Amino acid sequence: MSGPSGRLGVGIIGAGRVGPVLGAALAGAGHAIVGITATSQDSRDRAEAMLPGVPVLEIPDLIERSELVILAVPSDQLEQLVAGLAAVGAWQPGQLVLHTAPGFGTGVLAPATAAGVIPLAVHPAMVFTGTSLDLVRLAESYCAVTSPTPVQPIGQALVVEMGAEPIVVAESDRAAYAEAIETATSFSAAIVGQAVGILSELGIEAPGRFLGPLVRSSVETALQCVSSSEHPFLE
Repeated sequence: MSGPSGRLGVGIIGAGRVGPVLGAALAGAGHAIVGITATSQDSRDRAEAMLPGVPVLEIPDLIERSELVILAVPSDQLEQLVAGLAAVGAWQPGQLVLHTAPGFGTGVLAPATAAGVIPLAVHPAMVFTGTSLDLVRLAESYCAVTSPTPVQPIGQALVVEMGAEPIVVAESDRAAYAEAIETATSFSAAIVGQAVGILSELGIEAPGRFLGPLVRSSVETALQCVSSSEHPFLE
């Protein structure tokens, strides 16, 4: 299903925190969201909130109707999903297939690529809430794009249409990239959680709200100074 001016019919597999947000971003750029998969009531509610009126479809129907399929599923489910769909002949030649797992390039899509799809790996470097707030954050974020060289412009163009900034990451570098992402997110969560616990024990109300300005300003200052010899926290 093609829209005007090269618009795509987009199907989304996975209604967690990531898929519906990317769908909403692409819909905002004029693409047609033809369907989404959702298994739990929470995922159905999330899909309806972010993509009102978009039908919930079974995976084979969704793939058949889509020119771009977004695989927004947990990393540990991706390989089996791609291979299983290839085994039943679900993939369509010429179809764009994009996954969002940080640790994989396009190699994990090999069974689909063998069936003639155009493989893309696009990971938005942000923490998703699954709400419309993410659309604002996406516009301030970067996305790692990995794809065969001839189709890199397609992945980069989709990222720009979603409002983010594309950064090309080589296939061989995806594991290291994923490690950097995991380090930043897990470290931040652990440190904030520890500080919140201490303040709670001191009887400070709403410790998360109390720490918000401090954490944001600390991180922003650290990022500004990351390439310099300044050490703002030691002054």
